[in-house]
This record gives sequence, structure tokens and C-alpha cells, in this order.
Amino acid sequence: MRIDLHAHSTASDGTLTPAELVAAAAAARLDVVAITDHDTTAGWAAATAALPAGLTLVPGAELSCRWYAVDPPIPLHLLAYLFDPTSAELVAALAQVRQAREHRAERMVELLRADGIDVTYAEVRGYAAGGTVGRPHVAQALIRRGLAGTVAEAFAPQLLGERYRLPKEDLDVFTAVRLVRDAGGVAVFAHPRATRRGRVVPDELIAQLAAAGLFGLEADHSDHTPQERAHVRGLAAELGLVATGSSDFHGANKTVQLGADTTDPQVYEQIAAAATGYAVQRSVPGTLS
Repeated sequence: MRIDLHAHSTASDGTLTPAELVAAAAAARLDVVAITDHDTTAGWAAATAALPAGLTLVPGAELSCRWYAVDPPIPLHLLAYLFDPTSAELVAALAQVRQAREHRAERMVELLRADGIDVTYAEVRGYAAGGTVGRPHVAQALIRRGLAGTVAEAFAPQLLGERYRLPKEDLDVFTAVRLVRDAGGVAVFAHPRATRRGRVVPDELIAQLAAAGLFGLEADHSDHTPQERAHVRGLAAELGLVATGSSDFHGANKTVQLGADTTDPQVYEQIAAAATGYAVQRSVPGTLS
């Protein structure tokens, strides 16, 4: 089995619609794919309705979190799988994070405009196609004006990487783990040792998260070096956590392809068995092409 547990659609900062995402997963010969848009479940229904025969969908989300015990706080992401999307406390928390993303994008546009870059928030919001607004949507506006050729170029330090990048309000990571567990879901720490992204949390924090209910660590990821992958796998074994592998697919916003890294089938089965909030989704024979 080929299993990819980290992929994004236009419900956040991917470039494929949820329906296109599952079609692409089938074309990539995946058996299982997870839809993990940032802080939203908006793509679940459309992805489920469009499931090709033979493909299993793991509904999830990538939660924007921070470790607030240090100054400045360190941002990190949790992959939350198979949680109850109607859990009131989790729904409210995700709505608050999405609102913070909106406000940050508006302020970034204001900074760009103050420097004479004629970008509008209405345009940026349009690139989000009704999904969660993020920096990639601001990047699209810069690309449109010829200030960058790709999203990666737009994230350079002189643009959205540092000069126009602003902090946002995120979930406390311990609160996020609790909310996911309370909603019957499973929490996996996304790319925990990706030093190329910036600061990473110490292993001691991951041990504390494991004690608080963290289920796994994403080990095989394109932003991890071979040494970082090995470190994460060793830490997961030491703490009794599962180790996953995923592409973190964003469509045209990143060069990585679906299935670039995959999760062991036994690990996938452990995740599916541990979740009580929502079931994996499969196409119904005779209803989908």
C-alpha cells in the first residue's frame, strides 16, 4: 500500500480543489491519502464525494500551533486525523486561528501598499478561493505583479520571508493536542526537525507532548535531511510514538509530488484504529466514476 498522510487543497494553500486532489492521488497510485488543510475541515465533504474507486481518504487538518513557554514562541504544526468536525471547542479554536490568519494577511497587504506595491486584500482573498487565507495567497499577488516568479521566490527574506512577514495568533500546542484527543482524533507532530524552516523545539518538549497524548511524529518529509529523519524515527521509538511519512503536497505551490514520502501500512492502521471521532472514507460502489 502507498499511503500519503499530508496533503493540501484549495481549502487552504494548495492549488488543487479537494476533488482534484483525490483524483491526483489516485493518478499517483496512492491507496490512502489524507486531506490536511490548514485549520479547516472545509474540503472534507467535496473530497469524499469525489473519491475514485480504490482510494481511501483520511479526513484531517494541519493545526497552526505555538510553544509559548519560550520567548519568542516557536511555531509548529500538528497533523490532526479523524477528529469529530462538530466538536464545539475545536471548531471554535480553529475559527479563531483562521480569523487571525485573515487579520495577518490584511496587515501584510497594508505594509506592501505602504511601500508602493499595489496589492489589494480583495485580490489576495480571491486567490484563497473561499479557503483559509495564508502567505501563499499574498505570494500570488506578488507573482501577478512580476515581483516574484514562484511562491518560493515570494518567500525570500526581502519579501514575505522576513520584511513583510508578520506573526499570527496560533493555538497553544498542548491545548491543541487536548482538543484533538477530546474530539476523538489522533495528533501527529508535522516535520518536527525541519531546521531549514527555522527554529525547532527541543526533544524535551516532544517528550512532554507524548505524555500529553501526542500519537506520532512525521519523520519522512522533504524538509528533513537524512540525519533529521533518522533522529525523528529514533525519538519516536524512544517515546513509544508512531513515525509517519508524507509529501506535504501543495500542488503548484511546491515542487514536491504526492507520494514523495509515504507511511508504513501498519502505522496507518494504528492511526485509524486509535481514532474515534470520524471514520476513514471510501467511495461507494456504483455511485462514483
